[in-house]
Amino acid sequence: MSGEVLGYAALKKQLVDTPLQALSALLPDDLAAQVVHGDFPRWQRALQQLPRLEPASVDLARAVRVGTADQMSEDQRTALRDVLLQLHPWRKGPFELFGLSIDTEWRSDWKWDRVLPHISPLAGRRVLDVGCGSGYHCWRMAGEGAGLVIGVEPMLVYVLQYFALRHFLPGPPVWVLPFTLEQLPEQLPAFDTVLSMGVLYHRRSPFEHLDLLRKKLRSGGELLLETLVVDGAEGTVLVPPERYCRMHNVWFLPSPSTLQRWLERAGFREVRLVDVTPTTTEEQRRTPWMTFDSLAQALDPADARRTCEGLPAPLRAMLVATR
Repeated sequence: MSGEVLGYAALKKQLVDTPLQALSALLPDDLAAQVVHGDFPRWQRALQQLPRLEPASVDLARAVRVGTADQMSEDQRTALRDVLLQLHPWRKGPFELFGLSIDTEWRSDWKWDRVLPHISPLAGRRVLDVGCGSGYHCWRMAGEGAGLVIGVEPMLVYVLQYFALRHFLPGPPVWVLPFTLEQLPEQLPAFDTVLSMGVLYHRRSPFEHLDLLRKKLRSGGELLLETLVVDGAEGTVLVPPERYCRMHNVWFLPSPSTLQRWLERAGFREVRLVDVTPTTTEEQRRTPWMTFDSLAQALDPADARRTCEGLPAPLRAMLVATR
């Protein structure tokens, strides 16, 4: 990647004369010229150490698997691992690059297996993935034939992880932008599918978030919303007094039926609950690629049904709705 510019000039060209052209004004041609972050030069140097290697095969439909093991020696794989670990922590994945397994904190492939049966076929669709991290689900959507996938992710290290993958995957129509949903044009009804997974509970106002999601969908477009919930009847909402699973920025956990009502009040129709799954320490855990505390450290050691704060352990619901 030495000498390559980290930016979005190619995407800006793609957006000309499309419903997404309004995004172009936000997109930097060169991230280094606009980013102010103390770690950015170190991350950029890591990307510059990536080998120039064209994968012999790519599988985005069954995994994010790039290249084959016989394209690298063990020493080369170790060197690649050392480079990519400079972009620690790797939270969403897993990925496989030339036989190197990136064992991320989240088994995002498990979540994808829960999502895919319930959304409309993605072939040819424009998709927005809000809070996408390194873009794992974006790559999987490209594997389903999506015409253009745009992820937004404010954490810069995850954006750099995306560029590390893009170094070996320049072809698929996947872009991860260093923004929040709130930084996009408010009225941008250009997407066929919008995903918001693991974001809603971090927002102080659920209705503002739902409204912004709706305004990104074309008429008839589809929303997939995934968030933390609690058991209970309609109207049940848990507001953590301080922290939830050691996170200070979790503002509310509604019951699934309450969340369904919120979506209806926000202007969505055909709202349906498609999945409710407890988060386990097999799906979210500490690994060599994410060495910080994870879910196990946030649960009550004497009762995994409770968080360390004594609140109900994580339960996640998925709902699908139409604009």
